[in-house]
Amino acid sequence: MKTNRYNRQIILPEVGTNGQEKLGNAKVLIIGVGGLGSAILPYLAAAGIGKIGIMDNDTIDVTNLQRQVIYNTNSVGKSKVLEAKKMALALNPSIEINAINEKLDAKNALPIFEQYDIIVDVTDNLQTKYLINDACCVTKKPFVYGSIYKFEGQVSVFNYQNGPTYRCLFPEEANNSSNCNDVGVLGISVGIIGMFQANEVLKMVLGIGKILSGKLLVYNLLNNEQQKFEFSKTQATIIDKLFFENKYFDIENTSIEIETSVSLEQINNPEVVFLDVRNYDEYPKIIIENSIQIPLEFLENKLHQLDSNATFYIFCQSGIRSKKAAQILKKYNFNNARSIVGGAKMLEKLLYKETVLVS
Repeated sequence: MKTNRYNRQIILPEVGTNGQEKLGNAKVLIIGVGGLGSAILPYLAAAGIGKIGIMDNDTIDVTNLQRQVIYNTNSVGKSKVLEAKKMALALNPSIEINAINEKLDAKNALPIFEQYDIIVDVTDNLQTKYLINDACCVTKKPFVYGSIYKFEGQVSVFNYQNGPTYRCLFPEEANNSSNCNDVGVLGISVGIIGMFQANEVLKMVLGIGKILSGKLLVYNLLNNEQQKFEFSKTQATIIDKLFFENKYFDIENTSIEIETSVSLEQINNPEVVFLDVRNYDEYPKIIIENSIQIPLEFLENKLHQLDSNATFYIFCQSGIRSKKAAQILKKYNFNNARSIVGGAKMLEKLLYKETVLVS
């Protein structure tokens, strides 16, 4: 170990030579080397994290340079991970950088995550964040979360020592979200939030400080105010390998889904039952003449109330619980059960639209 390079952090009592060895043995995967990743990677590399994986299949655009400061004008058009690797090794040639020029998906998530100790999420896509969360739960890896919206950033650590997961804080999967391409961002915003994320990684590796597990840090860059919100682990969703396979690989998933617009074509069909599996206090309320509401947790105990020969179009808030409900019905030989894509939110949108058209 080259102690001269790391002397300024080794002299910290909380680090020392033992801590530096921990850093050298650590394996961290950064998913995305955009704005946040550009802030995180140099500091983890400089600190001496022994193996850093960087995963991204994007190329550099001139519009990236305003916030993705590890690249330069000559990098435009080139692979992000290859340019990021070049930068990190120039900064610290004694570490290993694994450039993964792929898009994260359900097929590669588990085998890649198994190779690392900590996963860092710097993506701007909500569906990808749920995939990261679920893969981390299956592989028992903590992940450091960061996000930016205009002048506000969020940071947390999920699945740390079996602590709360991303789904504990955000149980429902949204259908859309805004990113910096849509709403704009100052480059300094991703720098600050990325620093917070890198700090959580180093604290976990070194075993020092208080980790943001079960806490969401919200930082406002315009007024320099920060707030910390606490949340707890819930058992609403048990995320194991079976859950992962059913959600991402089960070929029946496609056959048990139906598009919202297609389902509404049968709204006046008396042989079709619209089954709402949300809790009774959830909004928006969906008023359909031939509908019934049975919360998912009670469904198996109330199957005797349903006609197994009927066709069931099932909805929840966004489409997660309704898939589970469809699988339950099929398990008990309700062969005509399908989950409505988009859930109650999409139903409300299309029902309102159709009402306007009819009137």
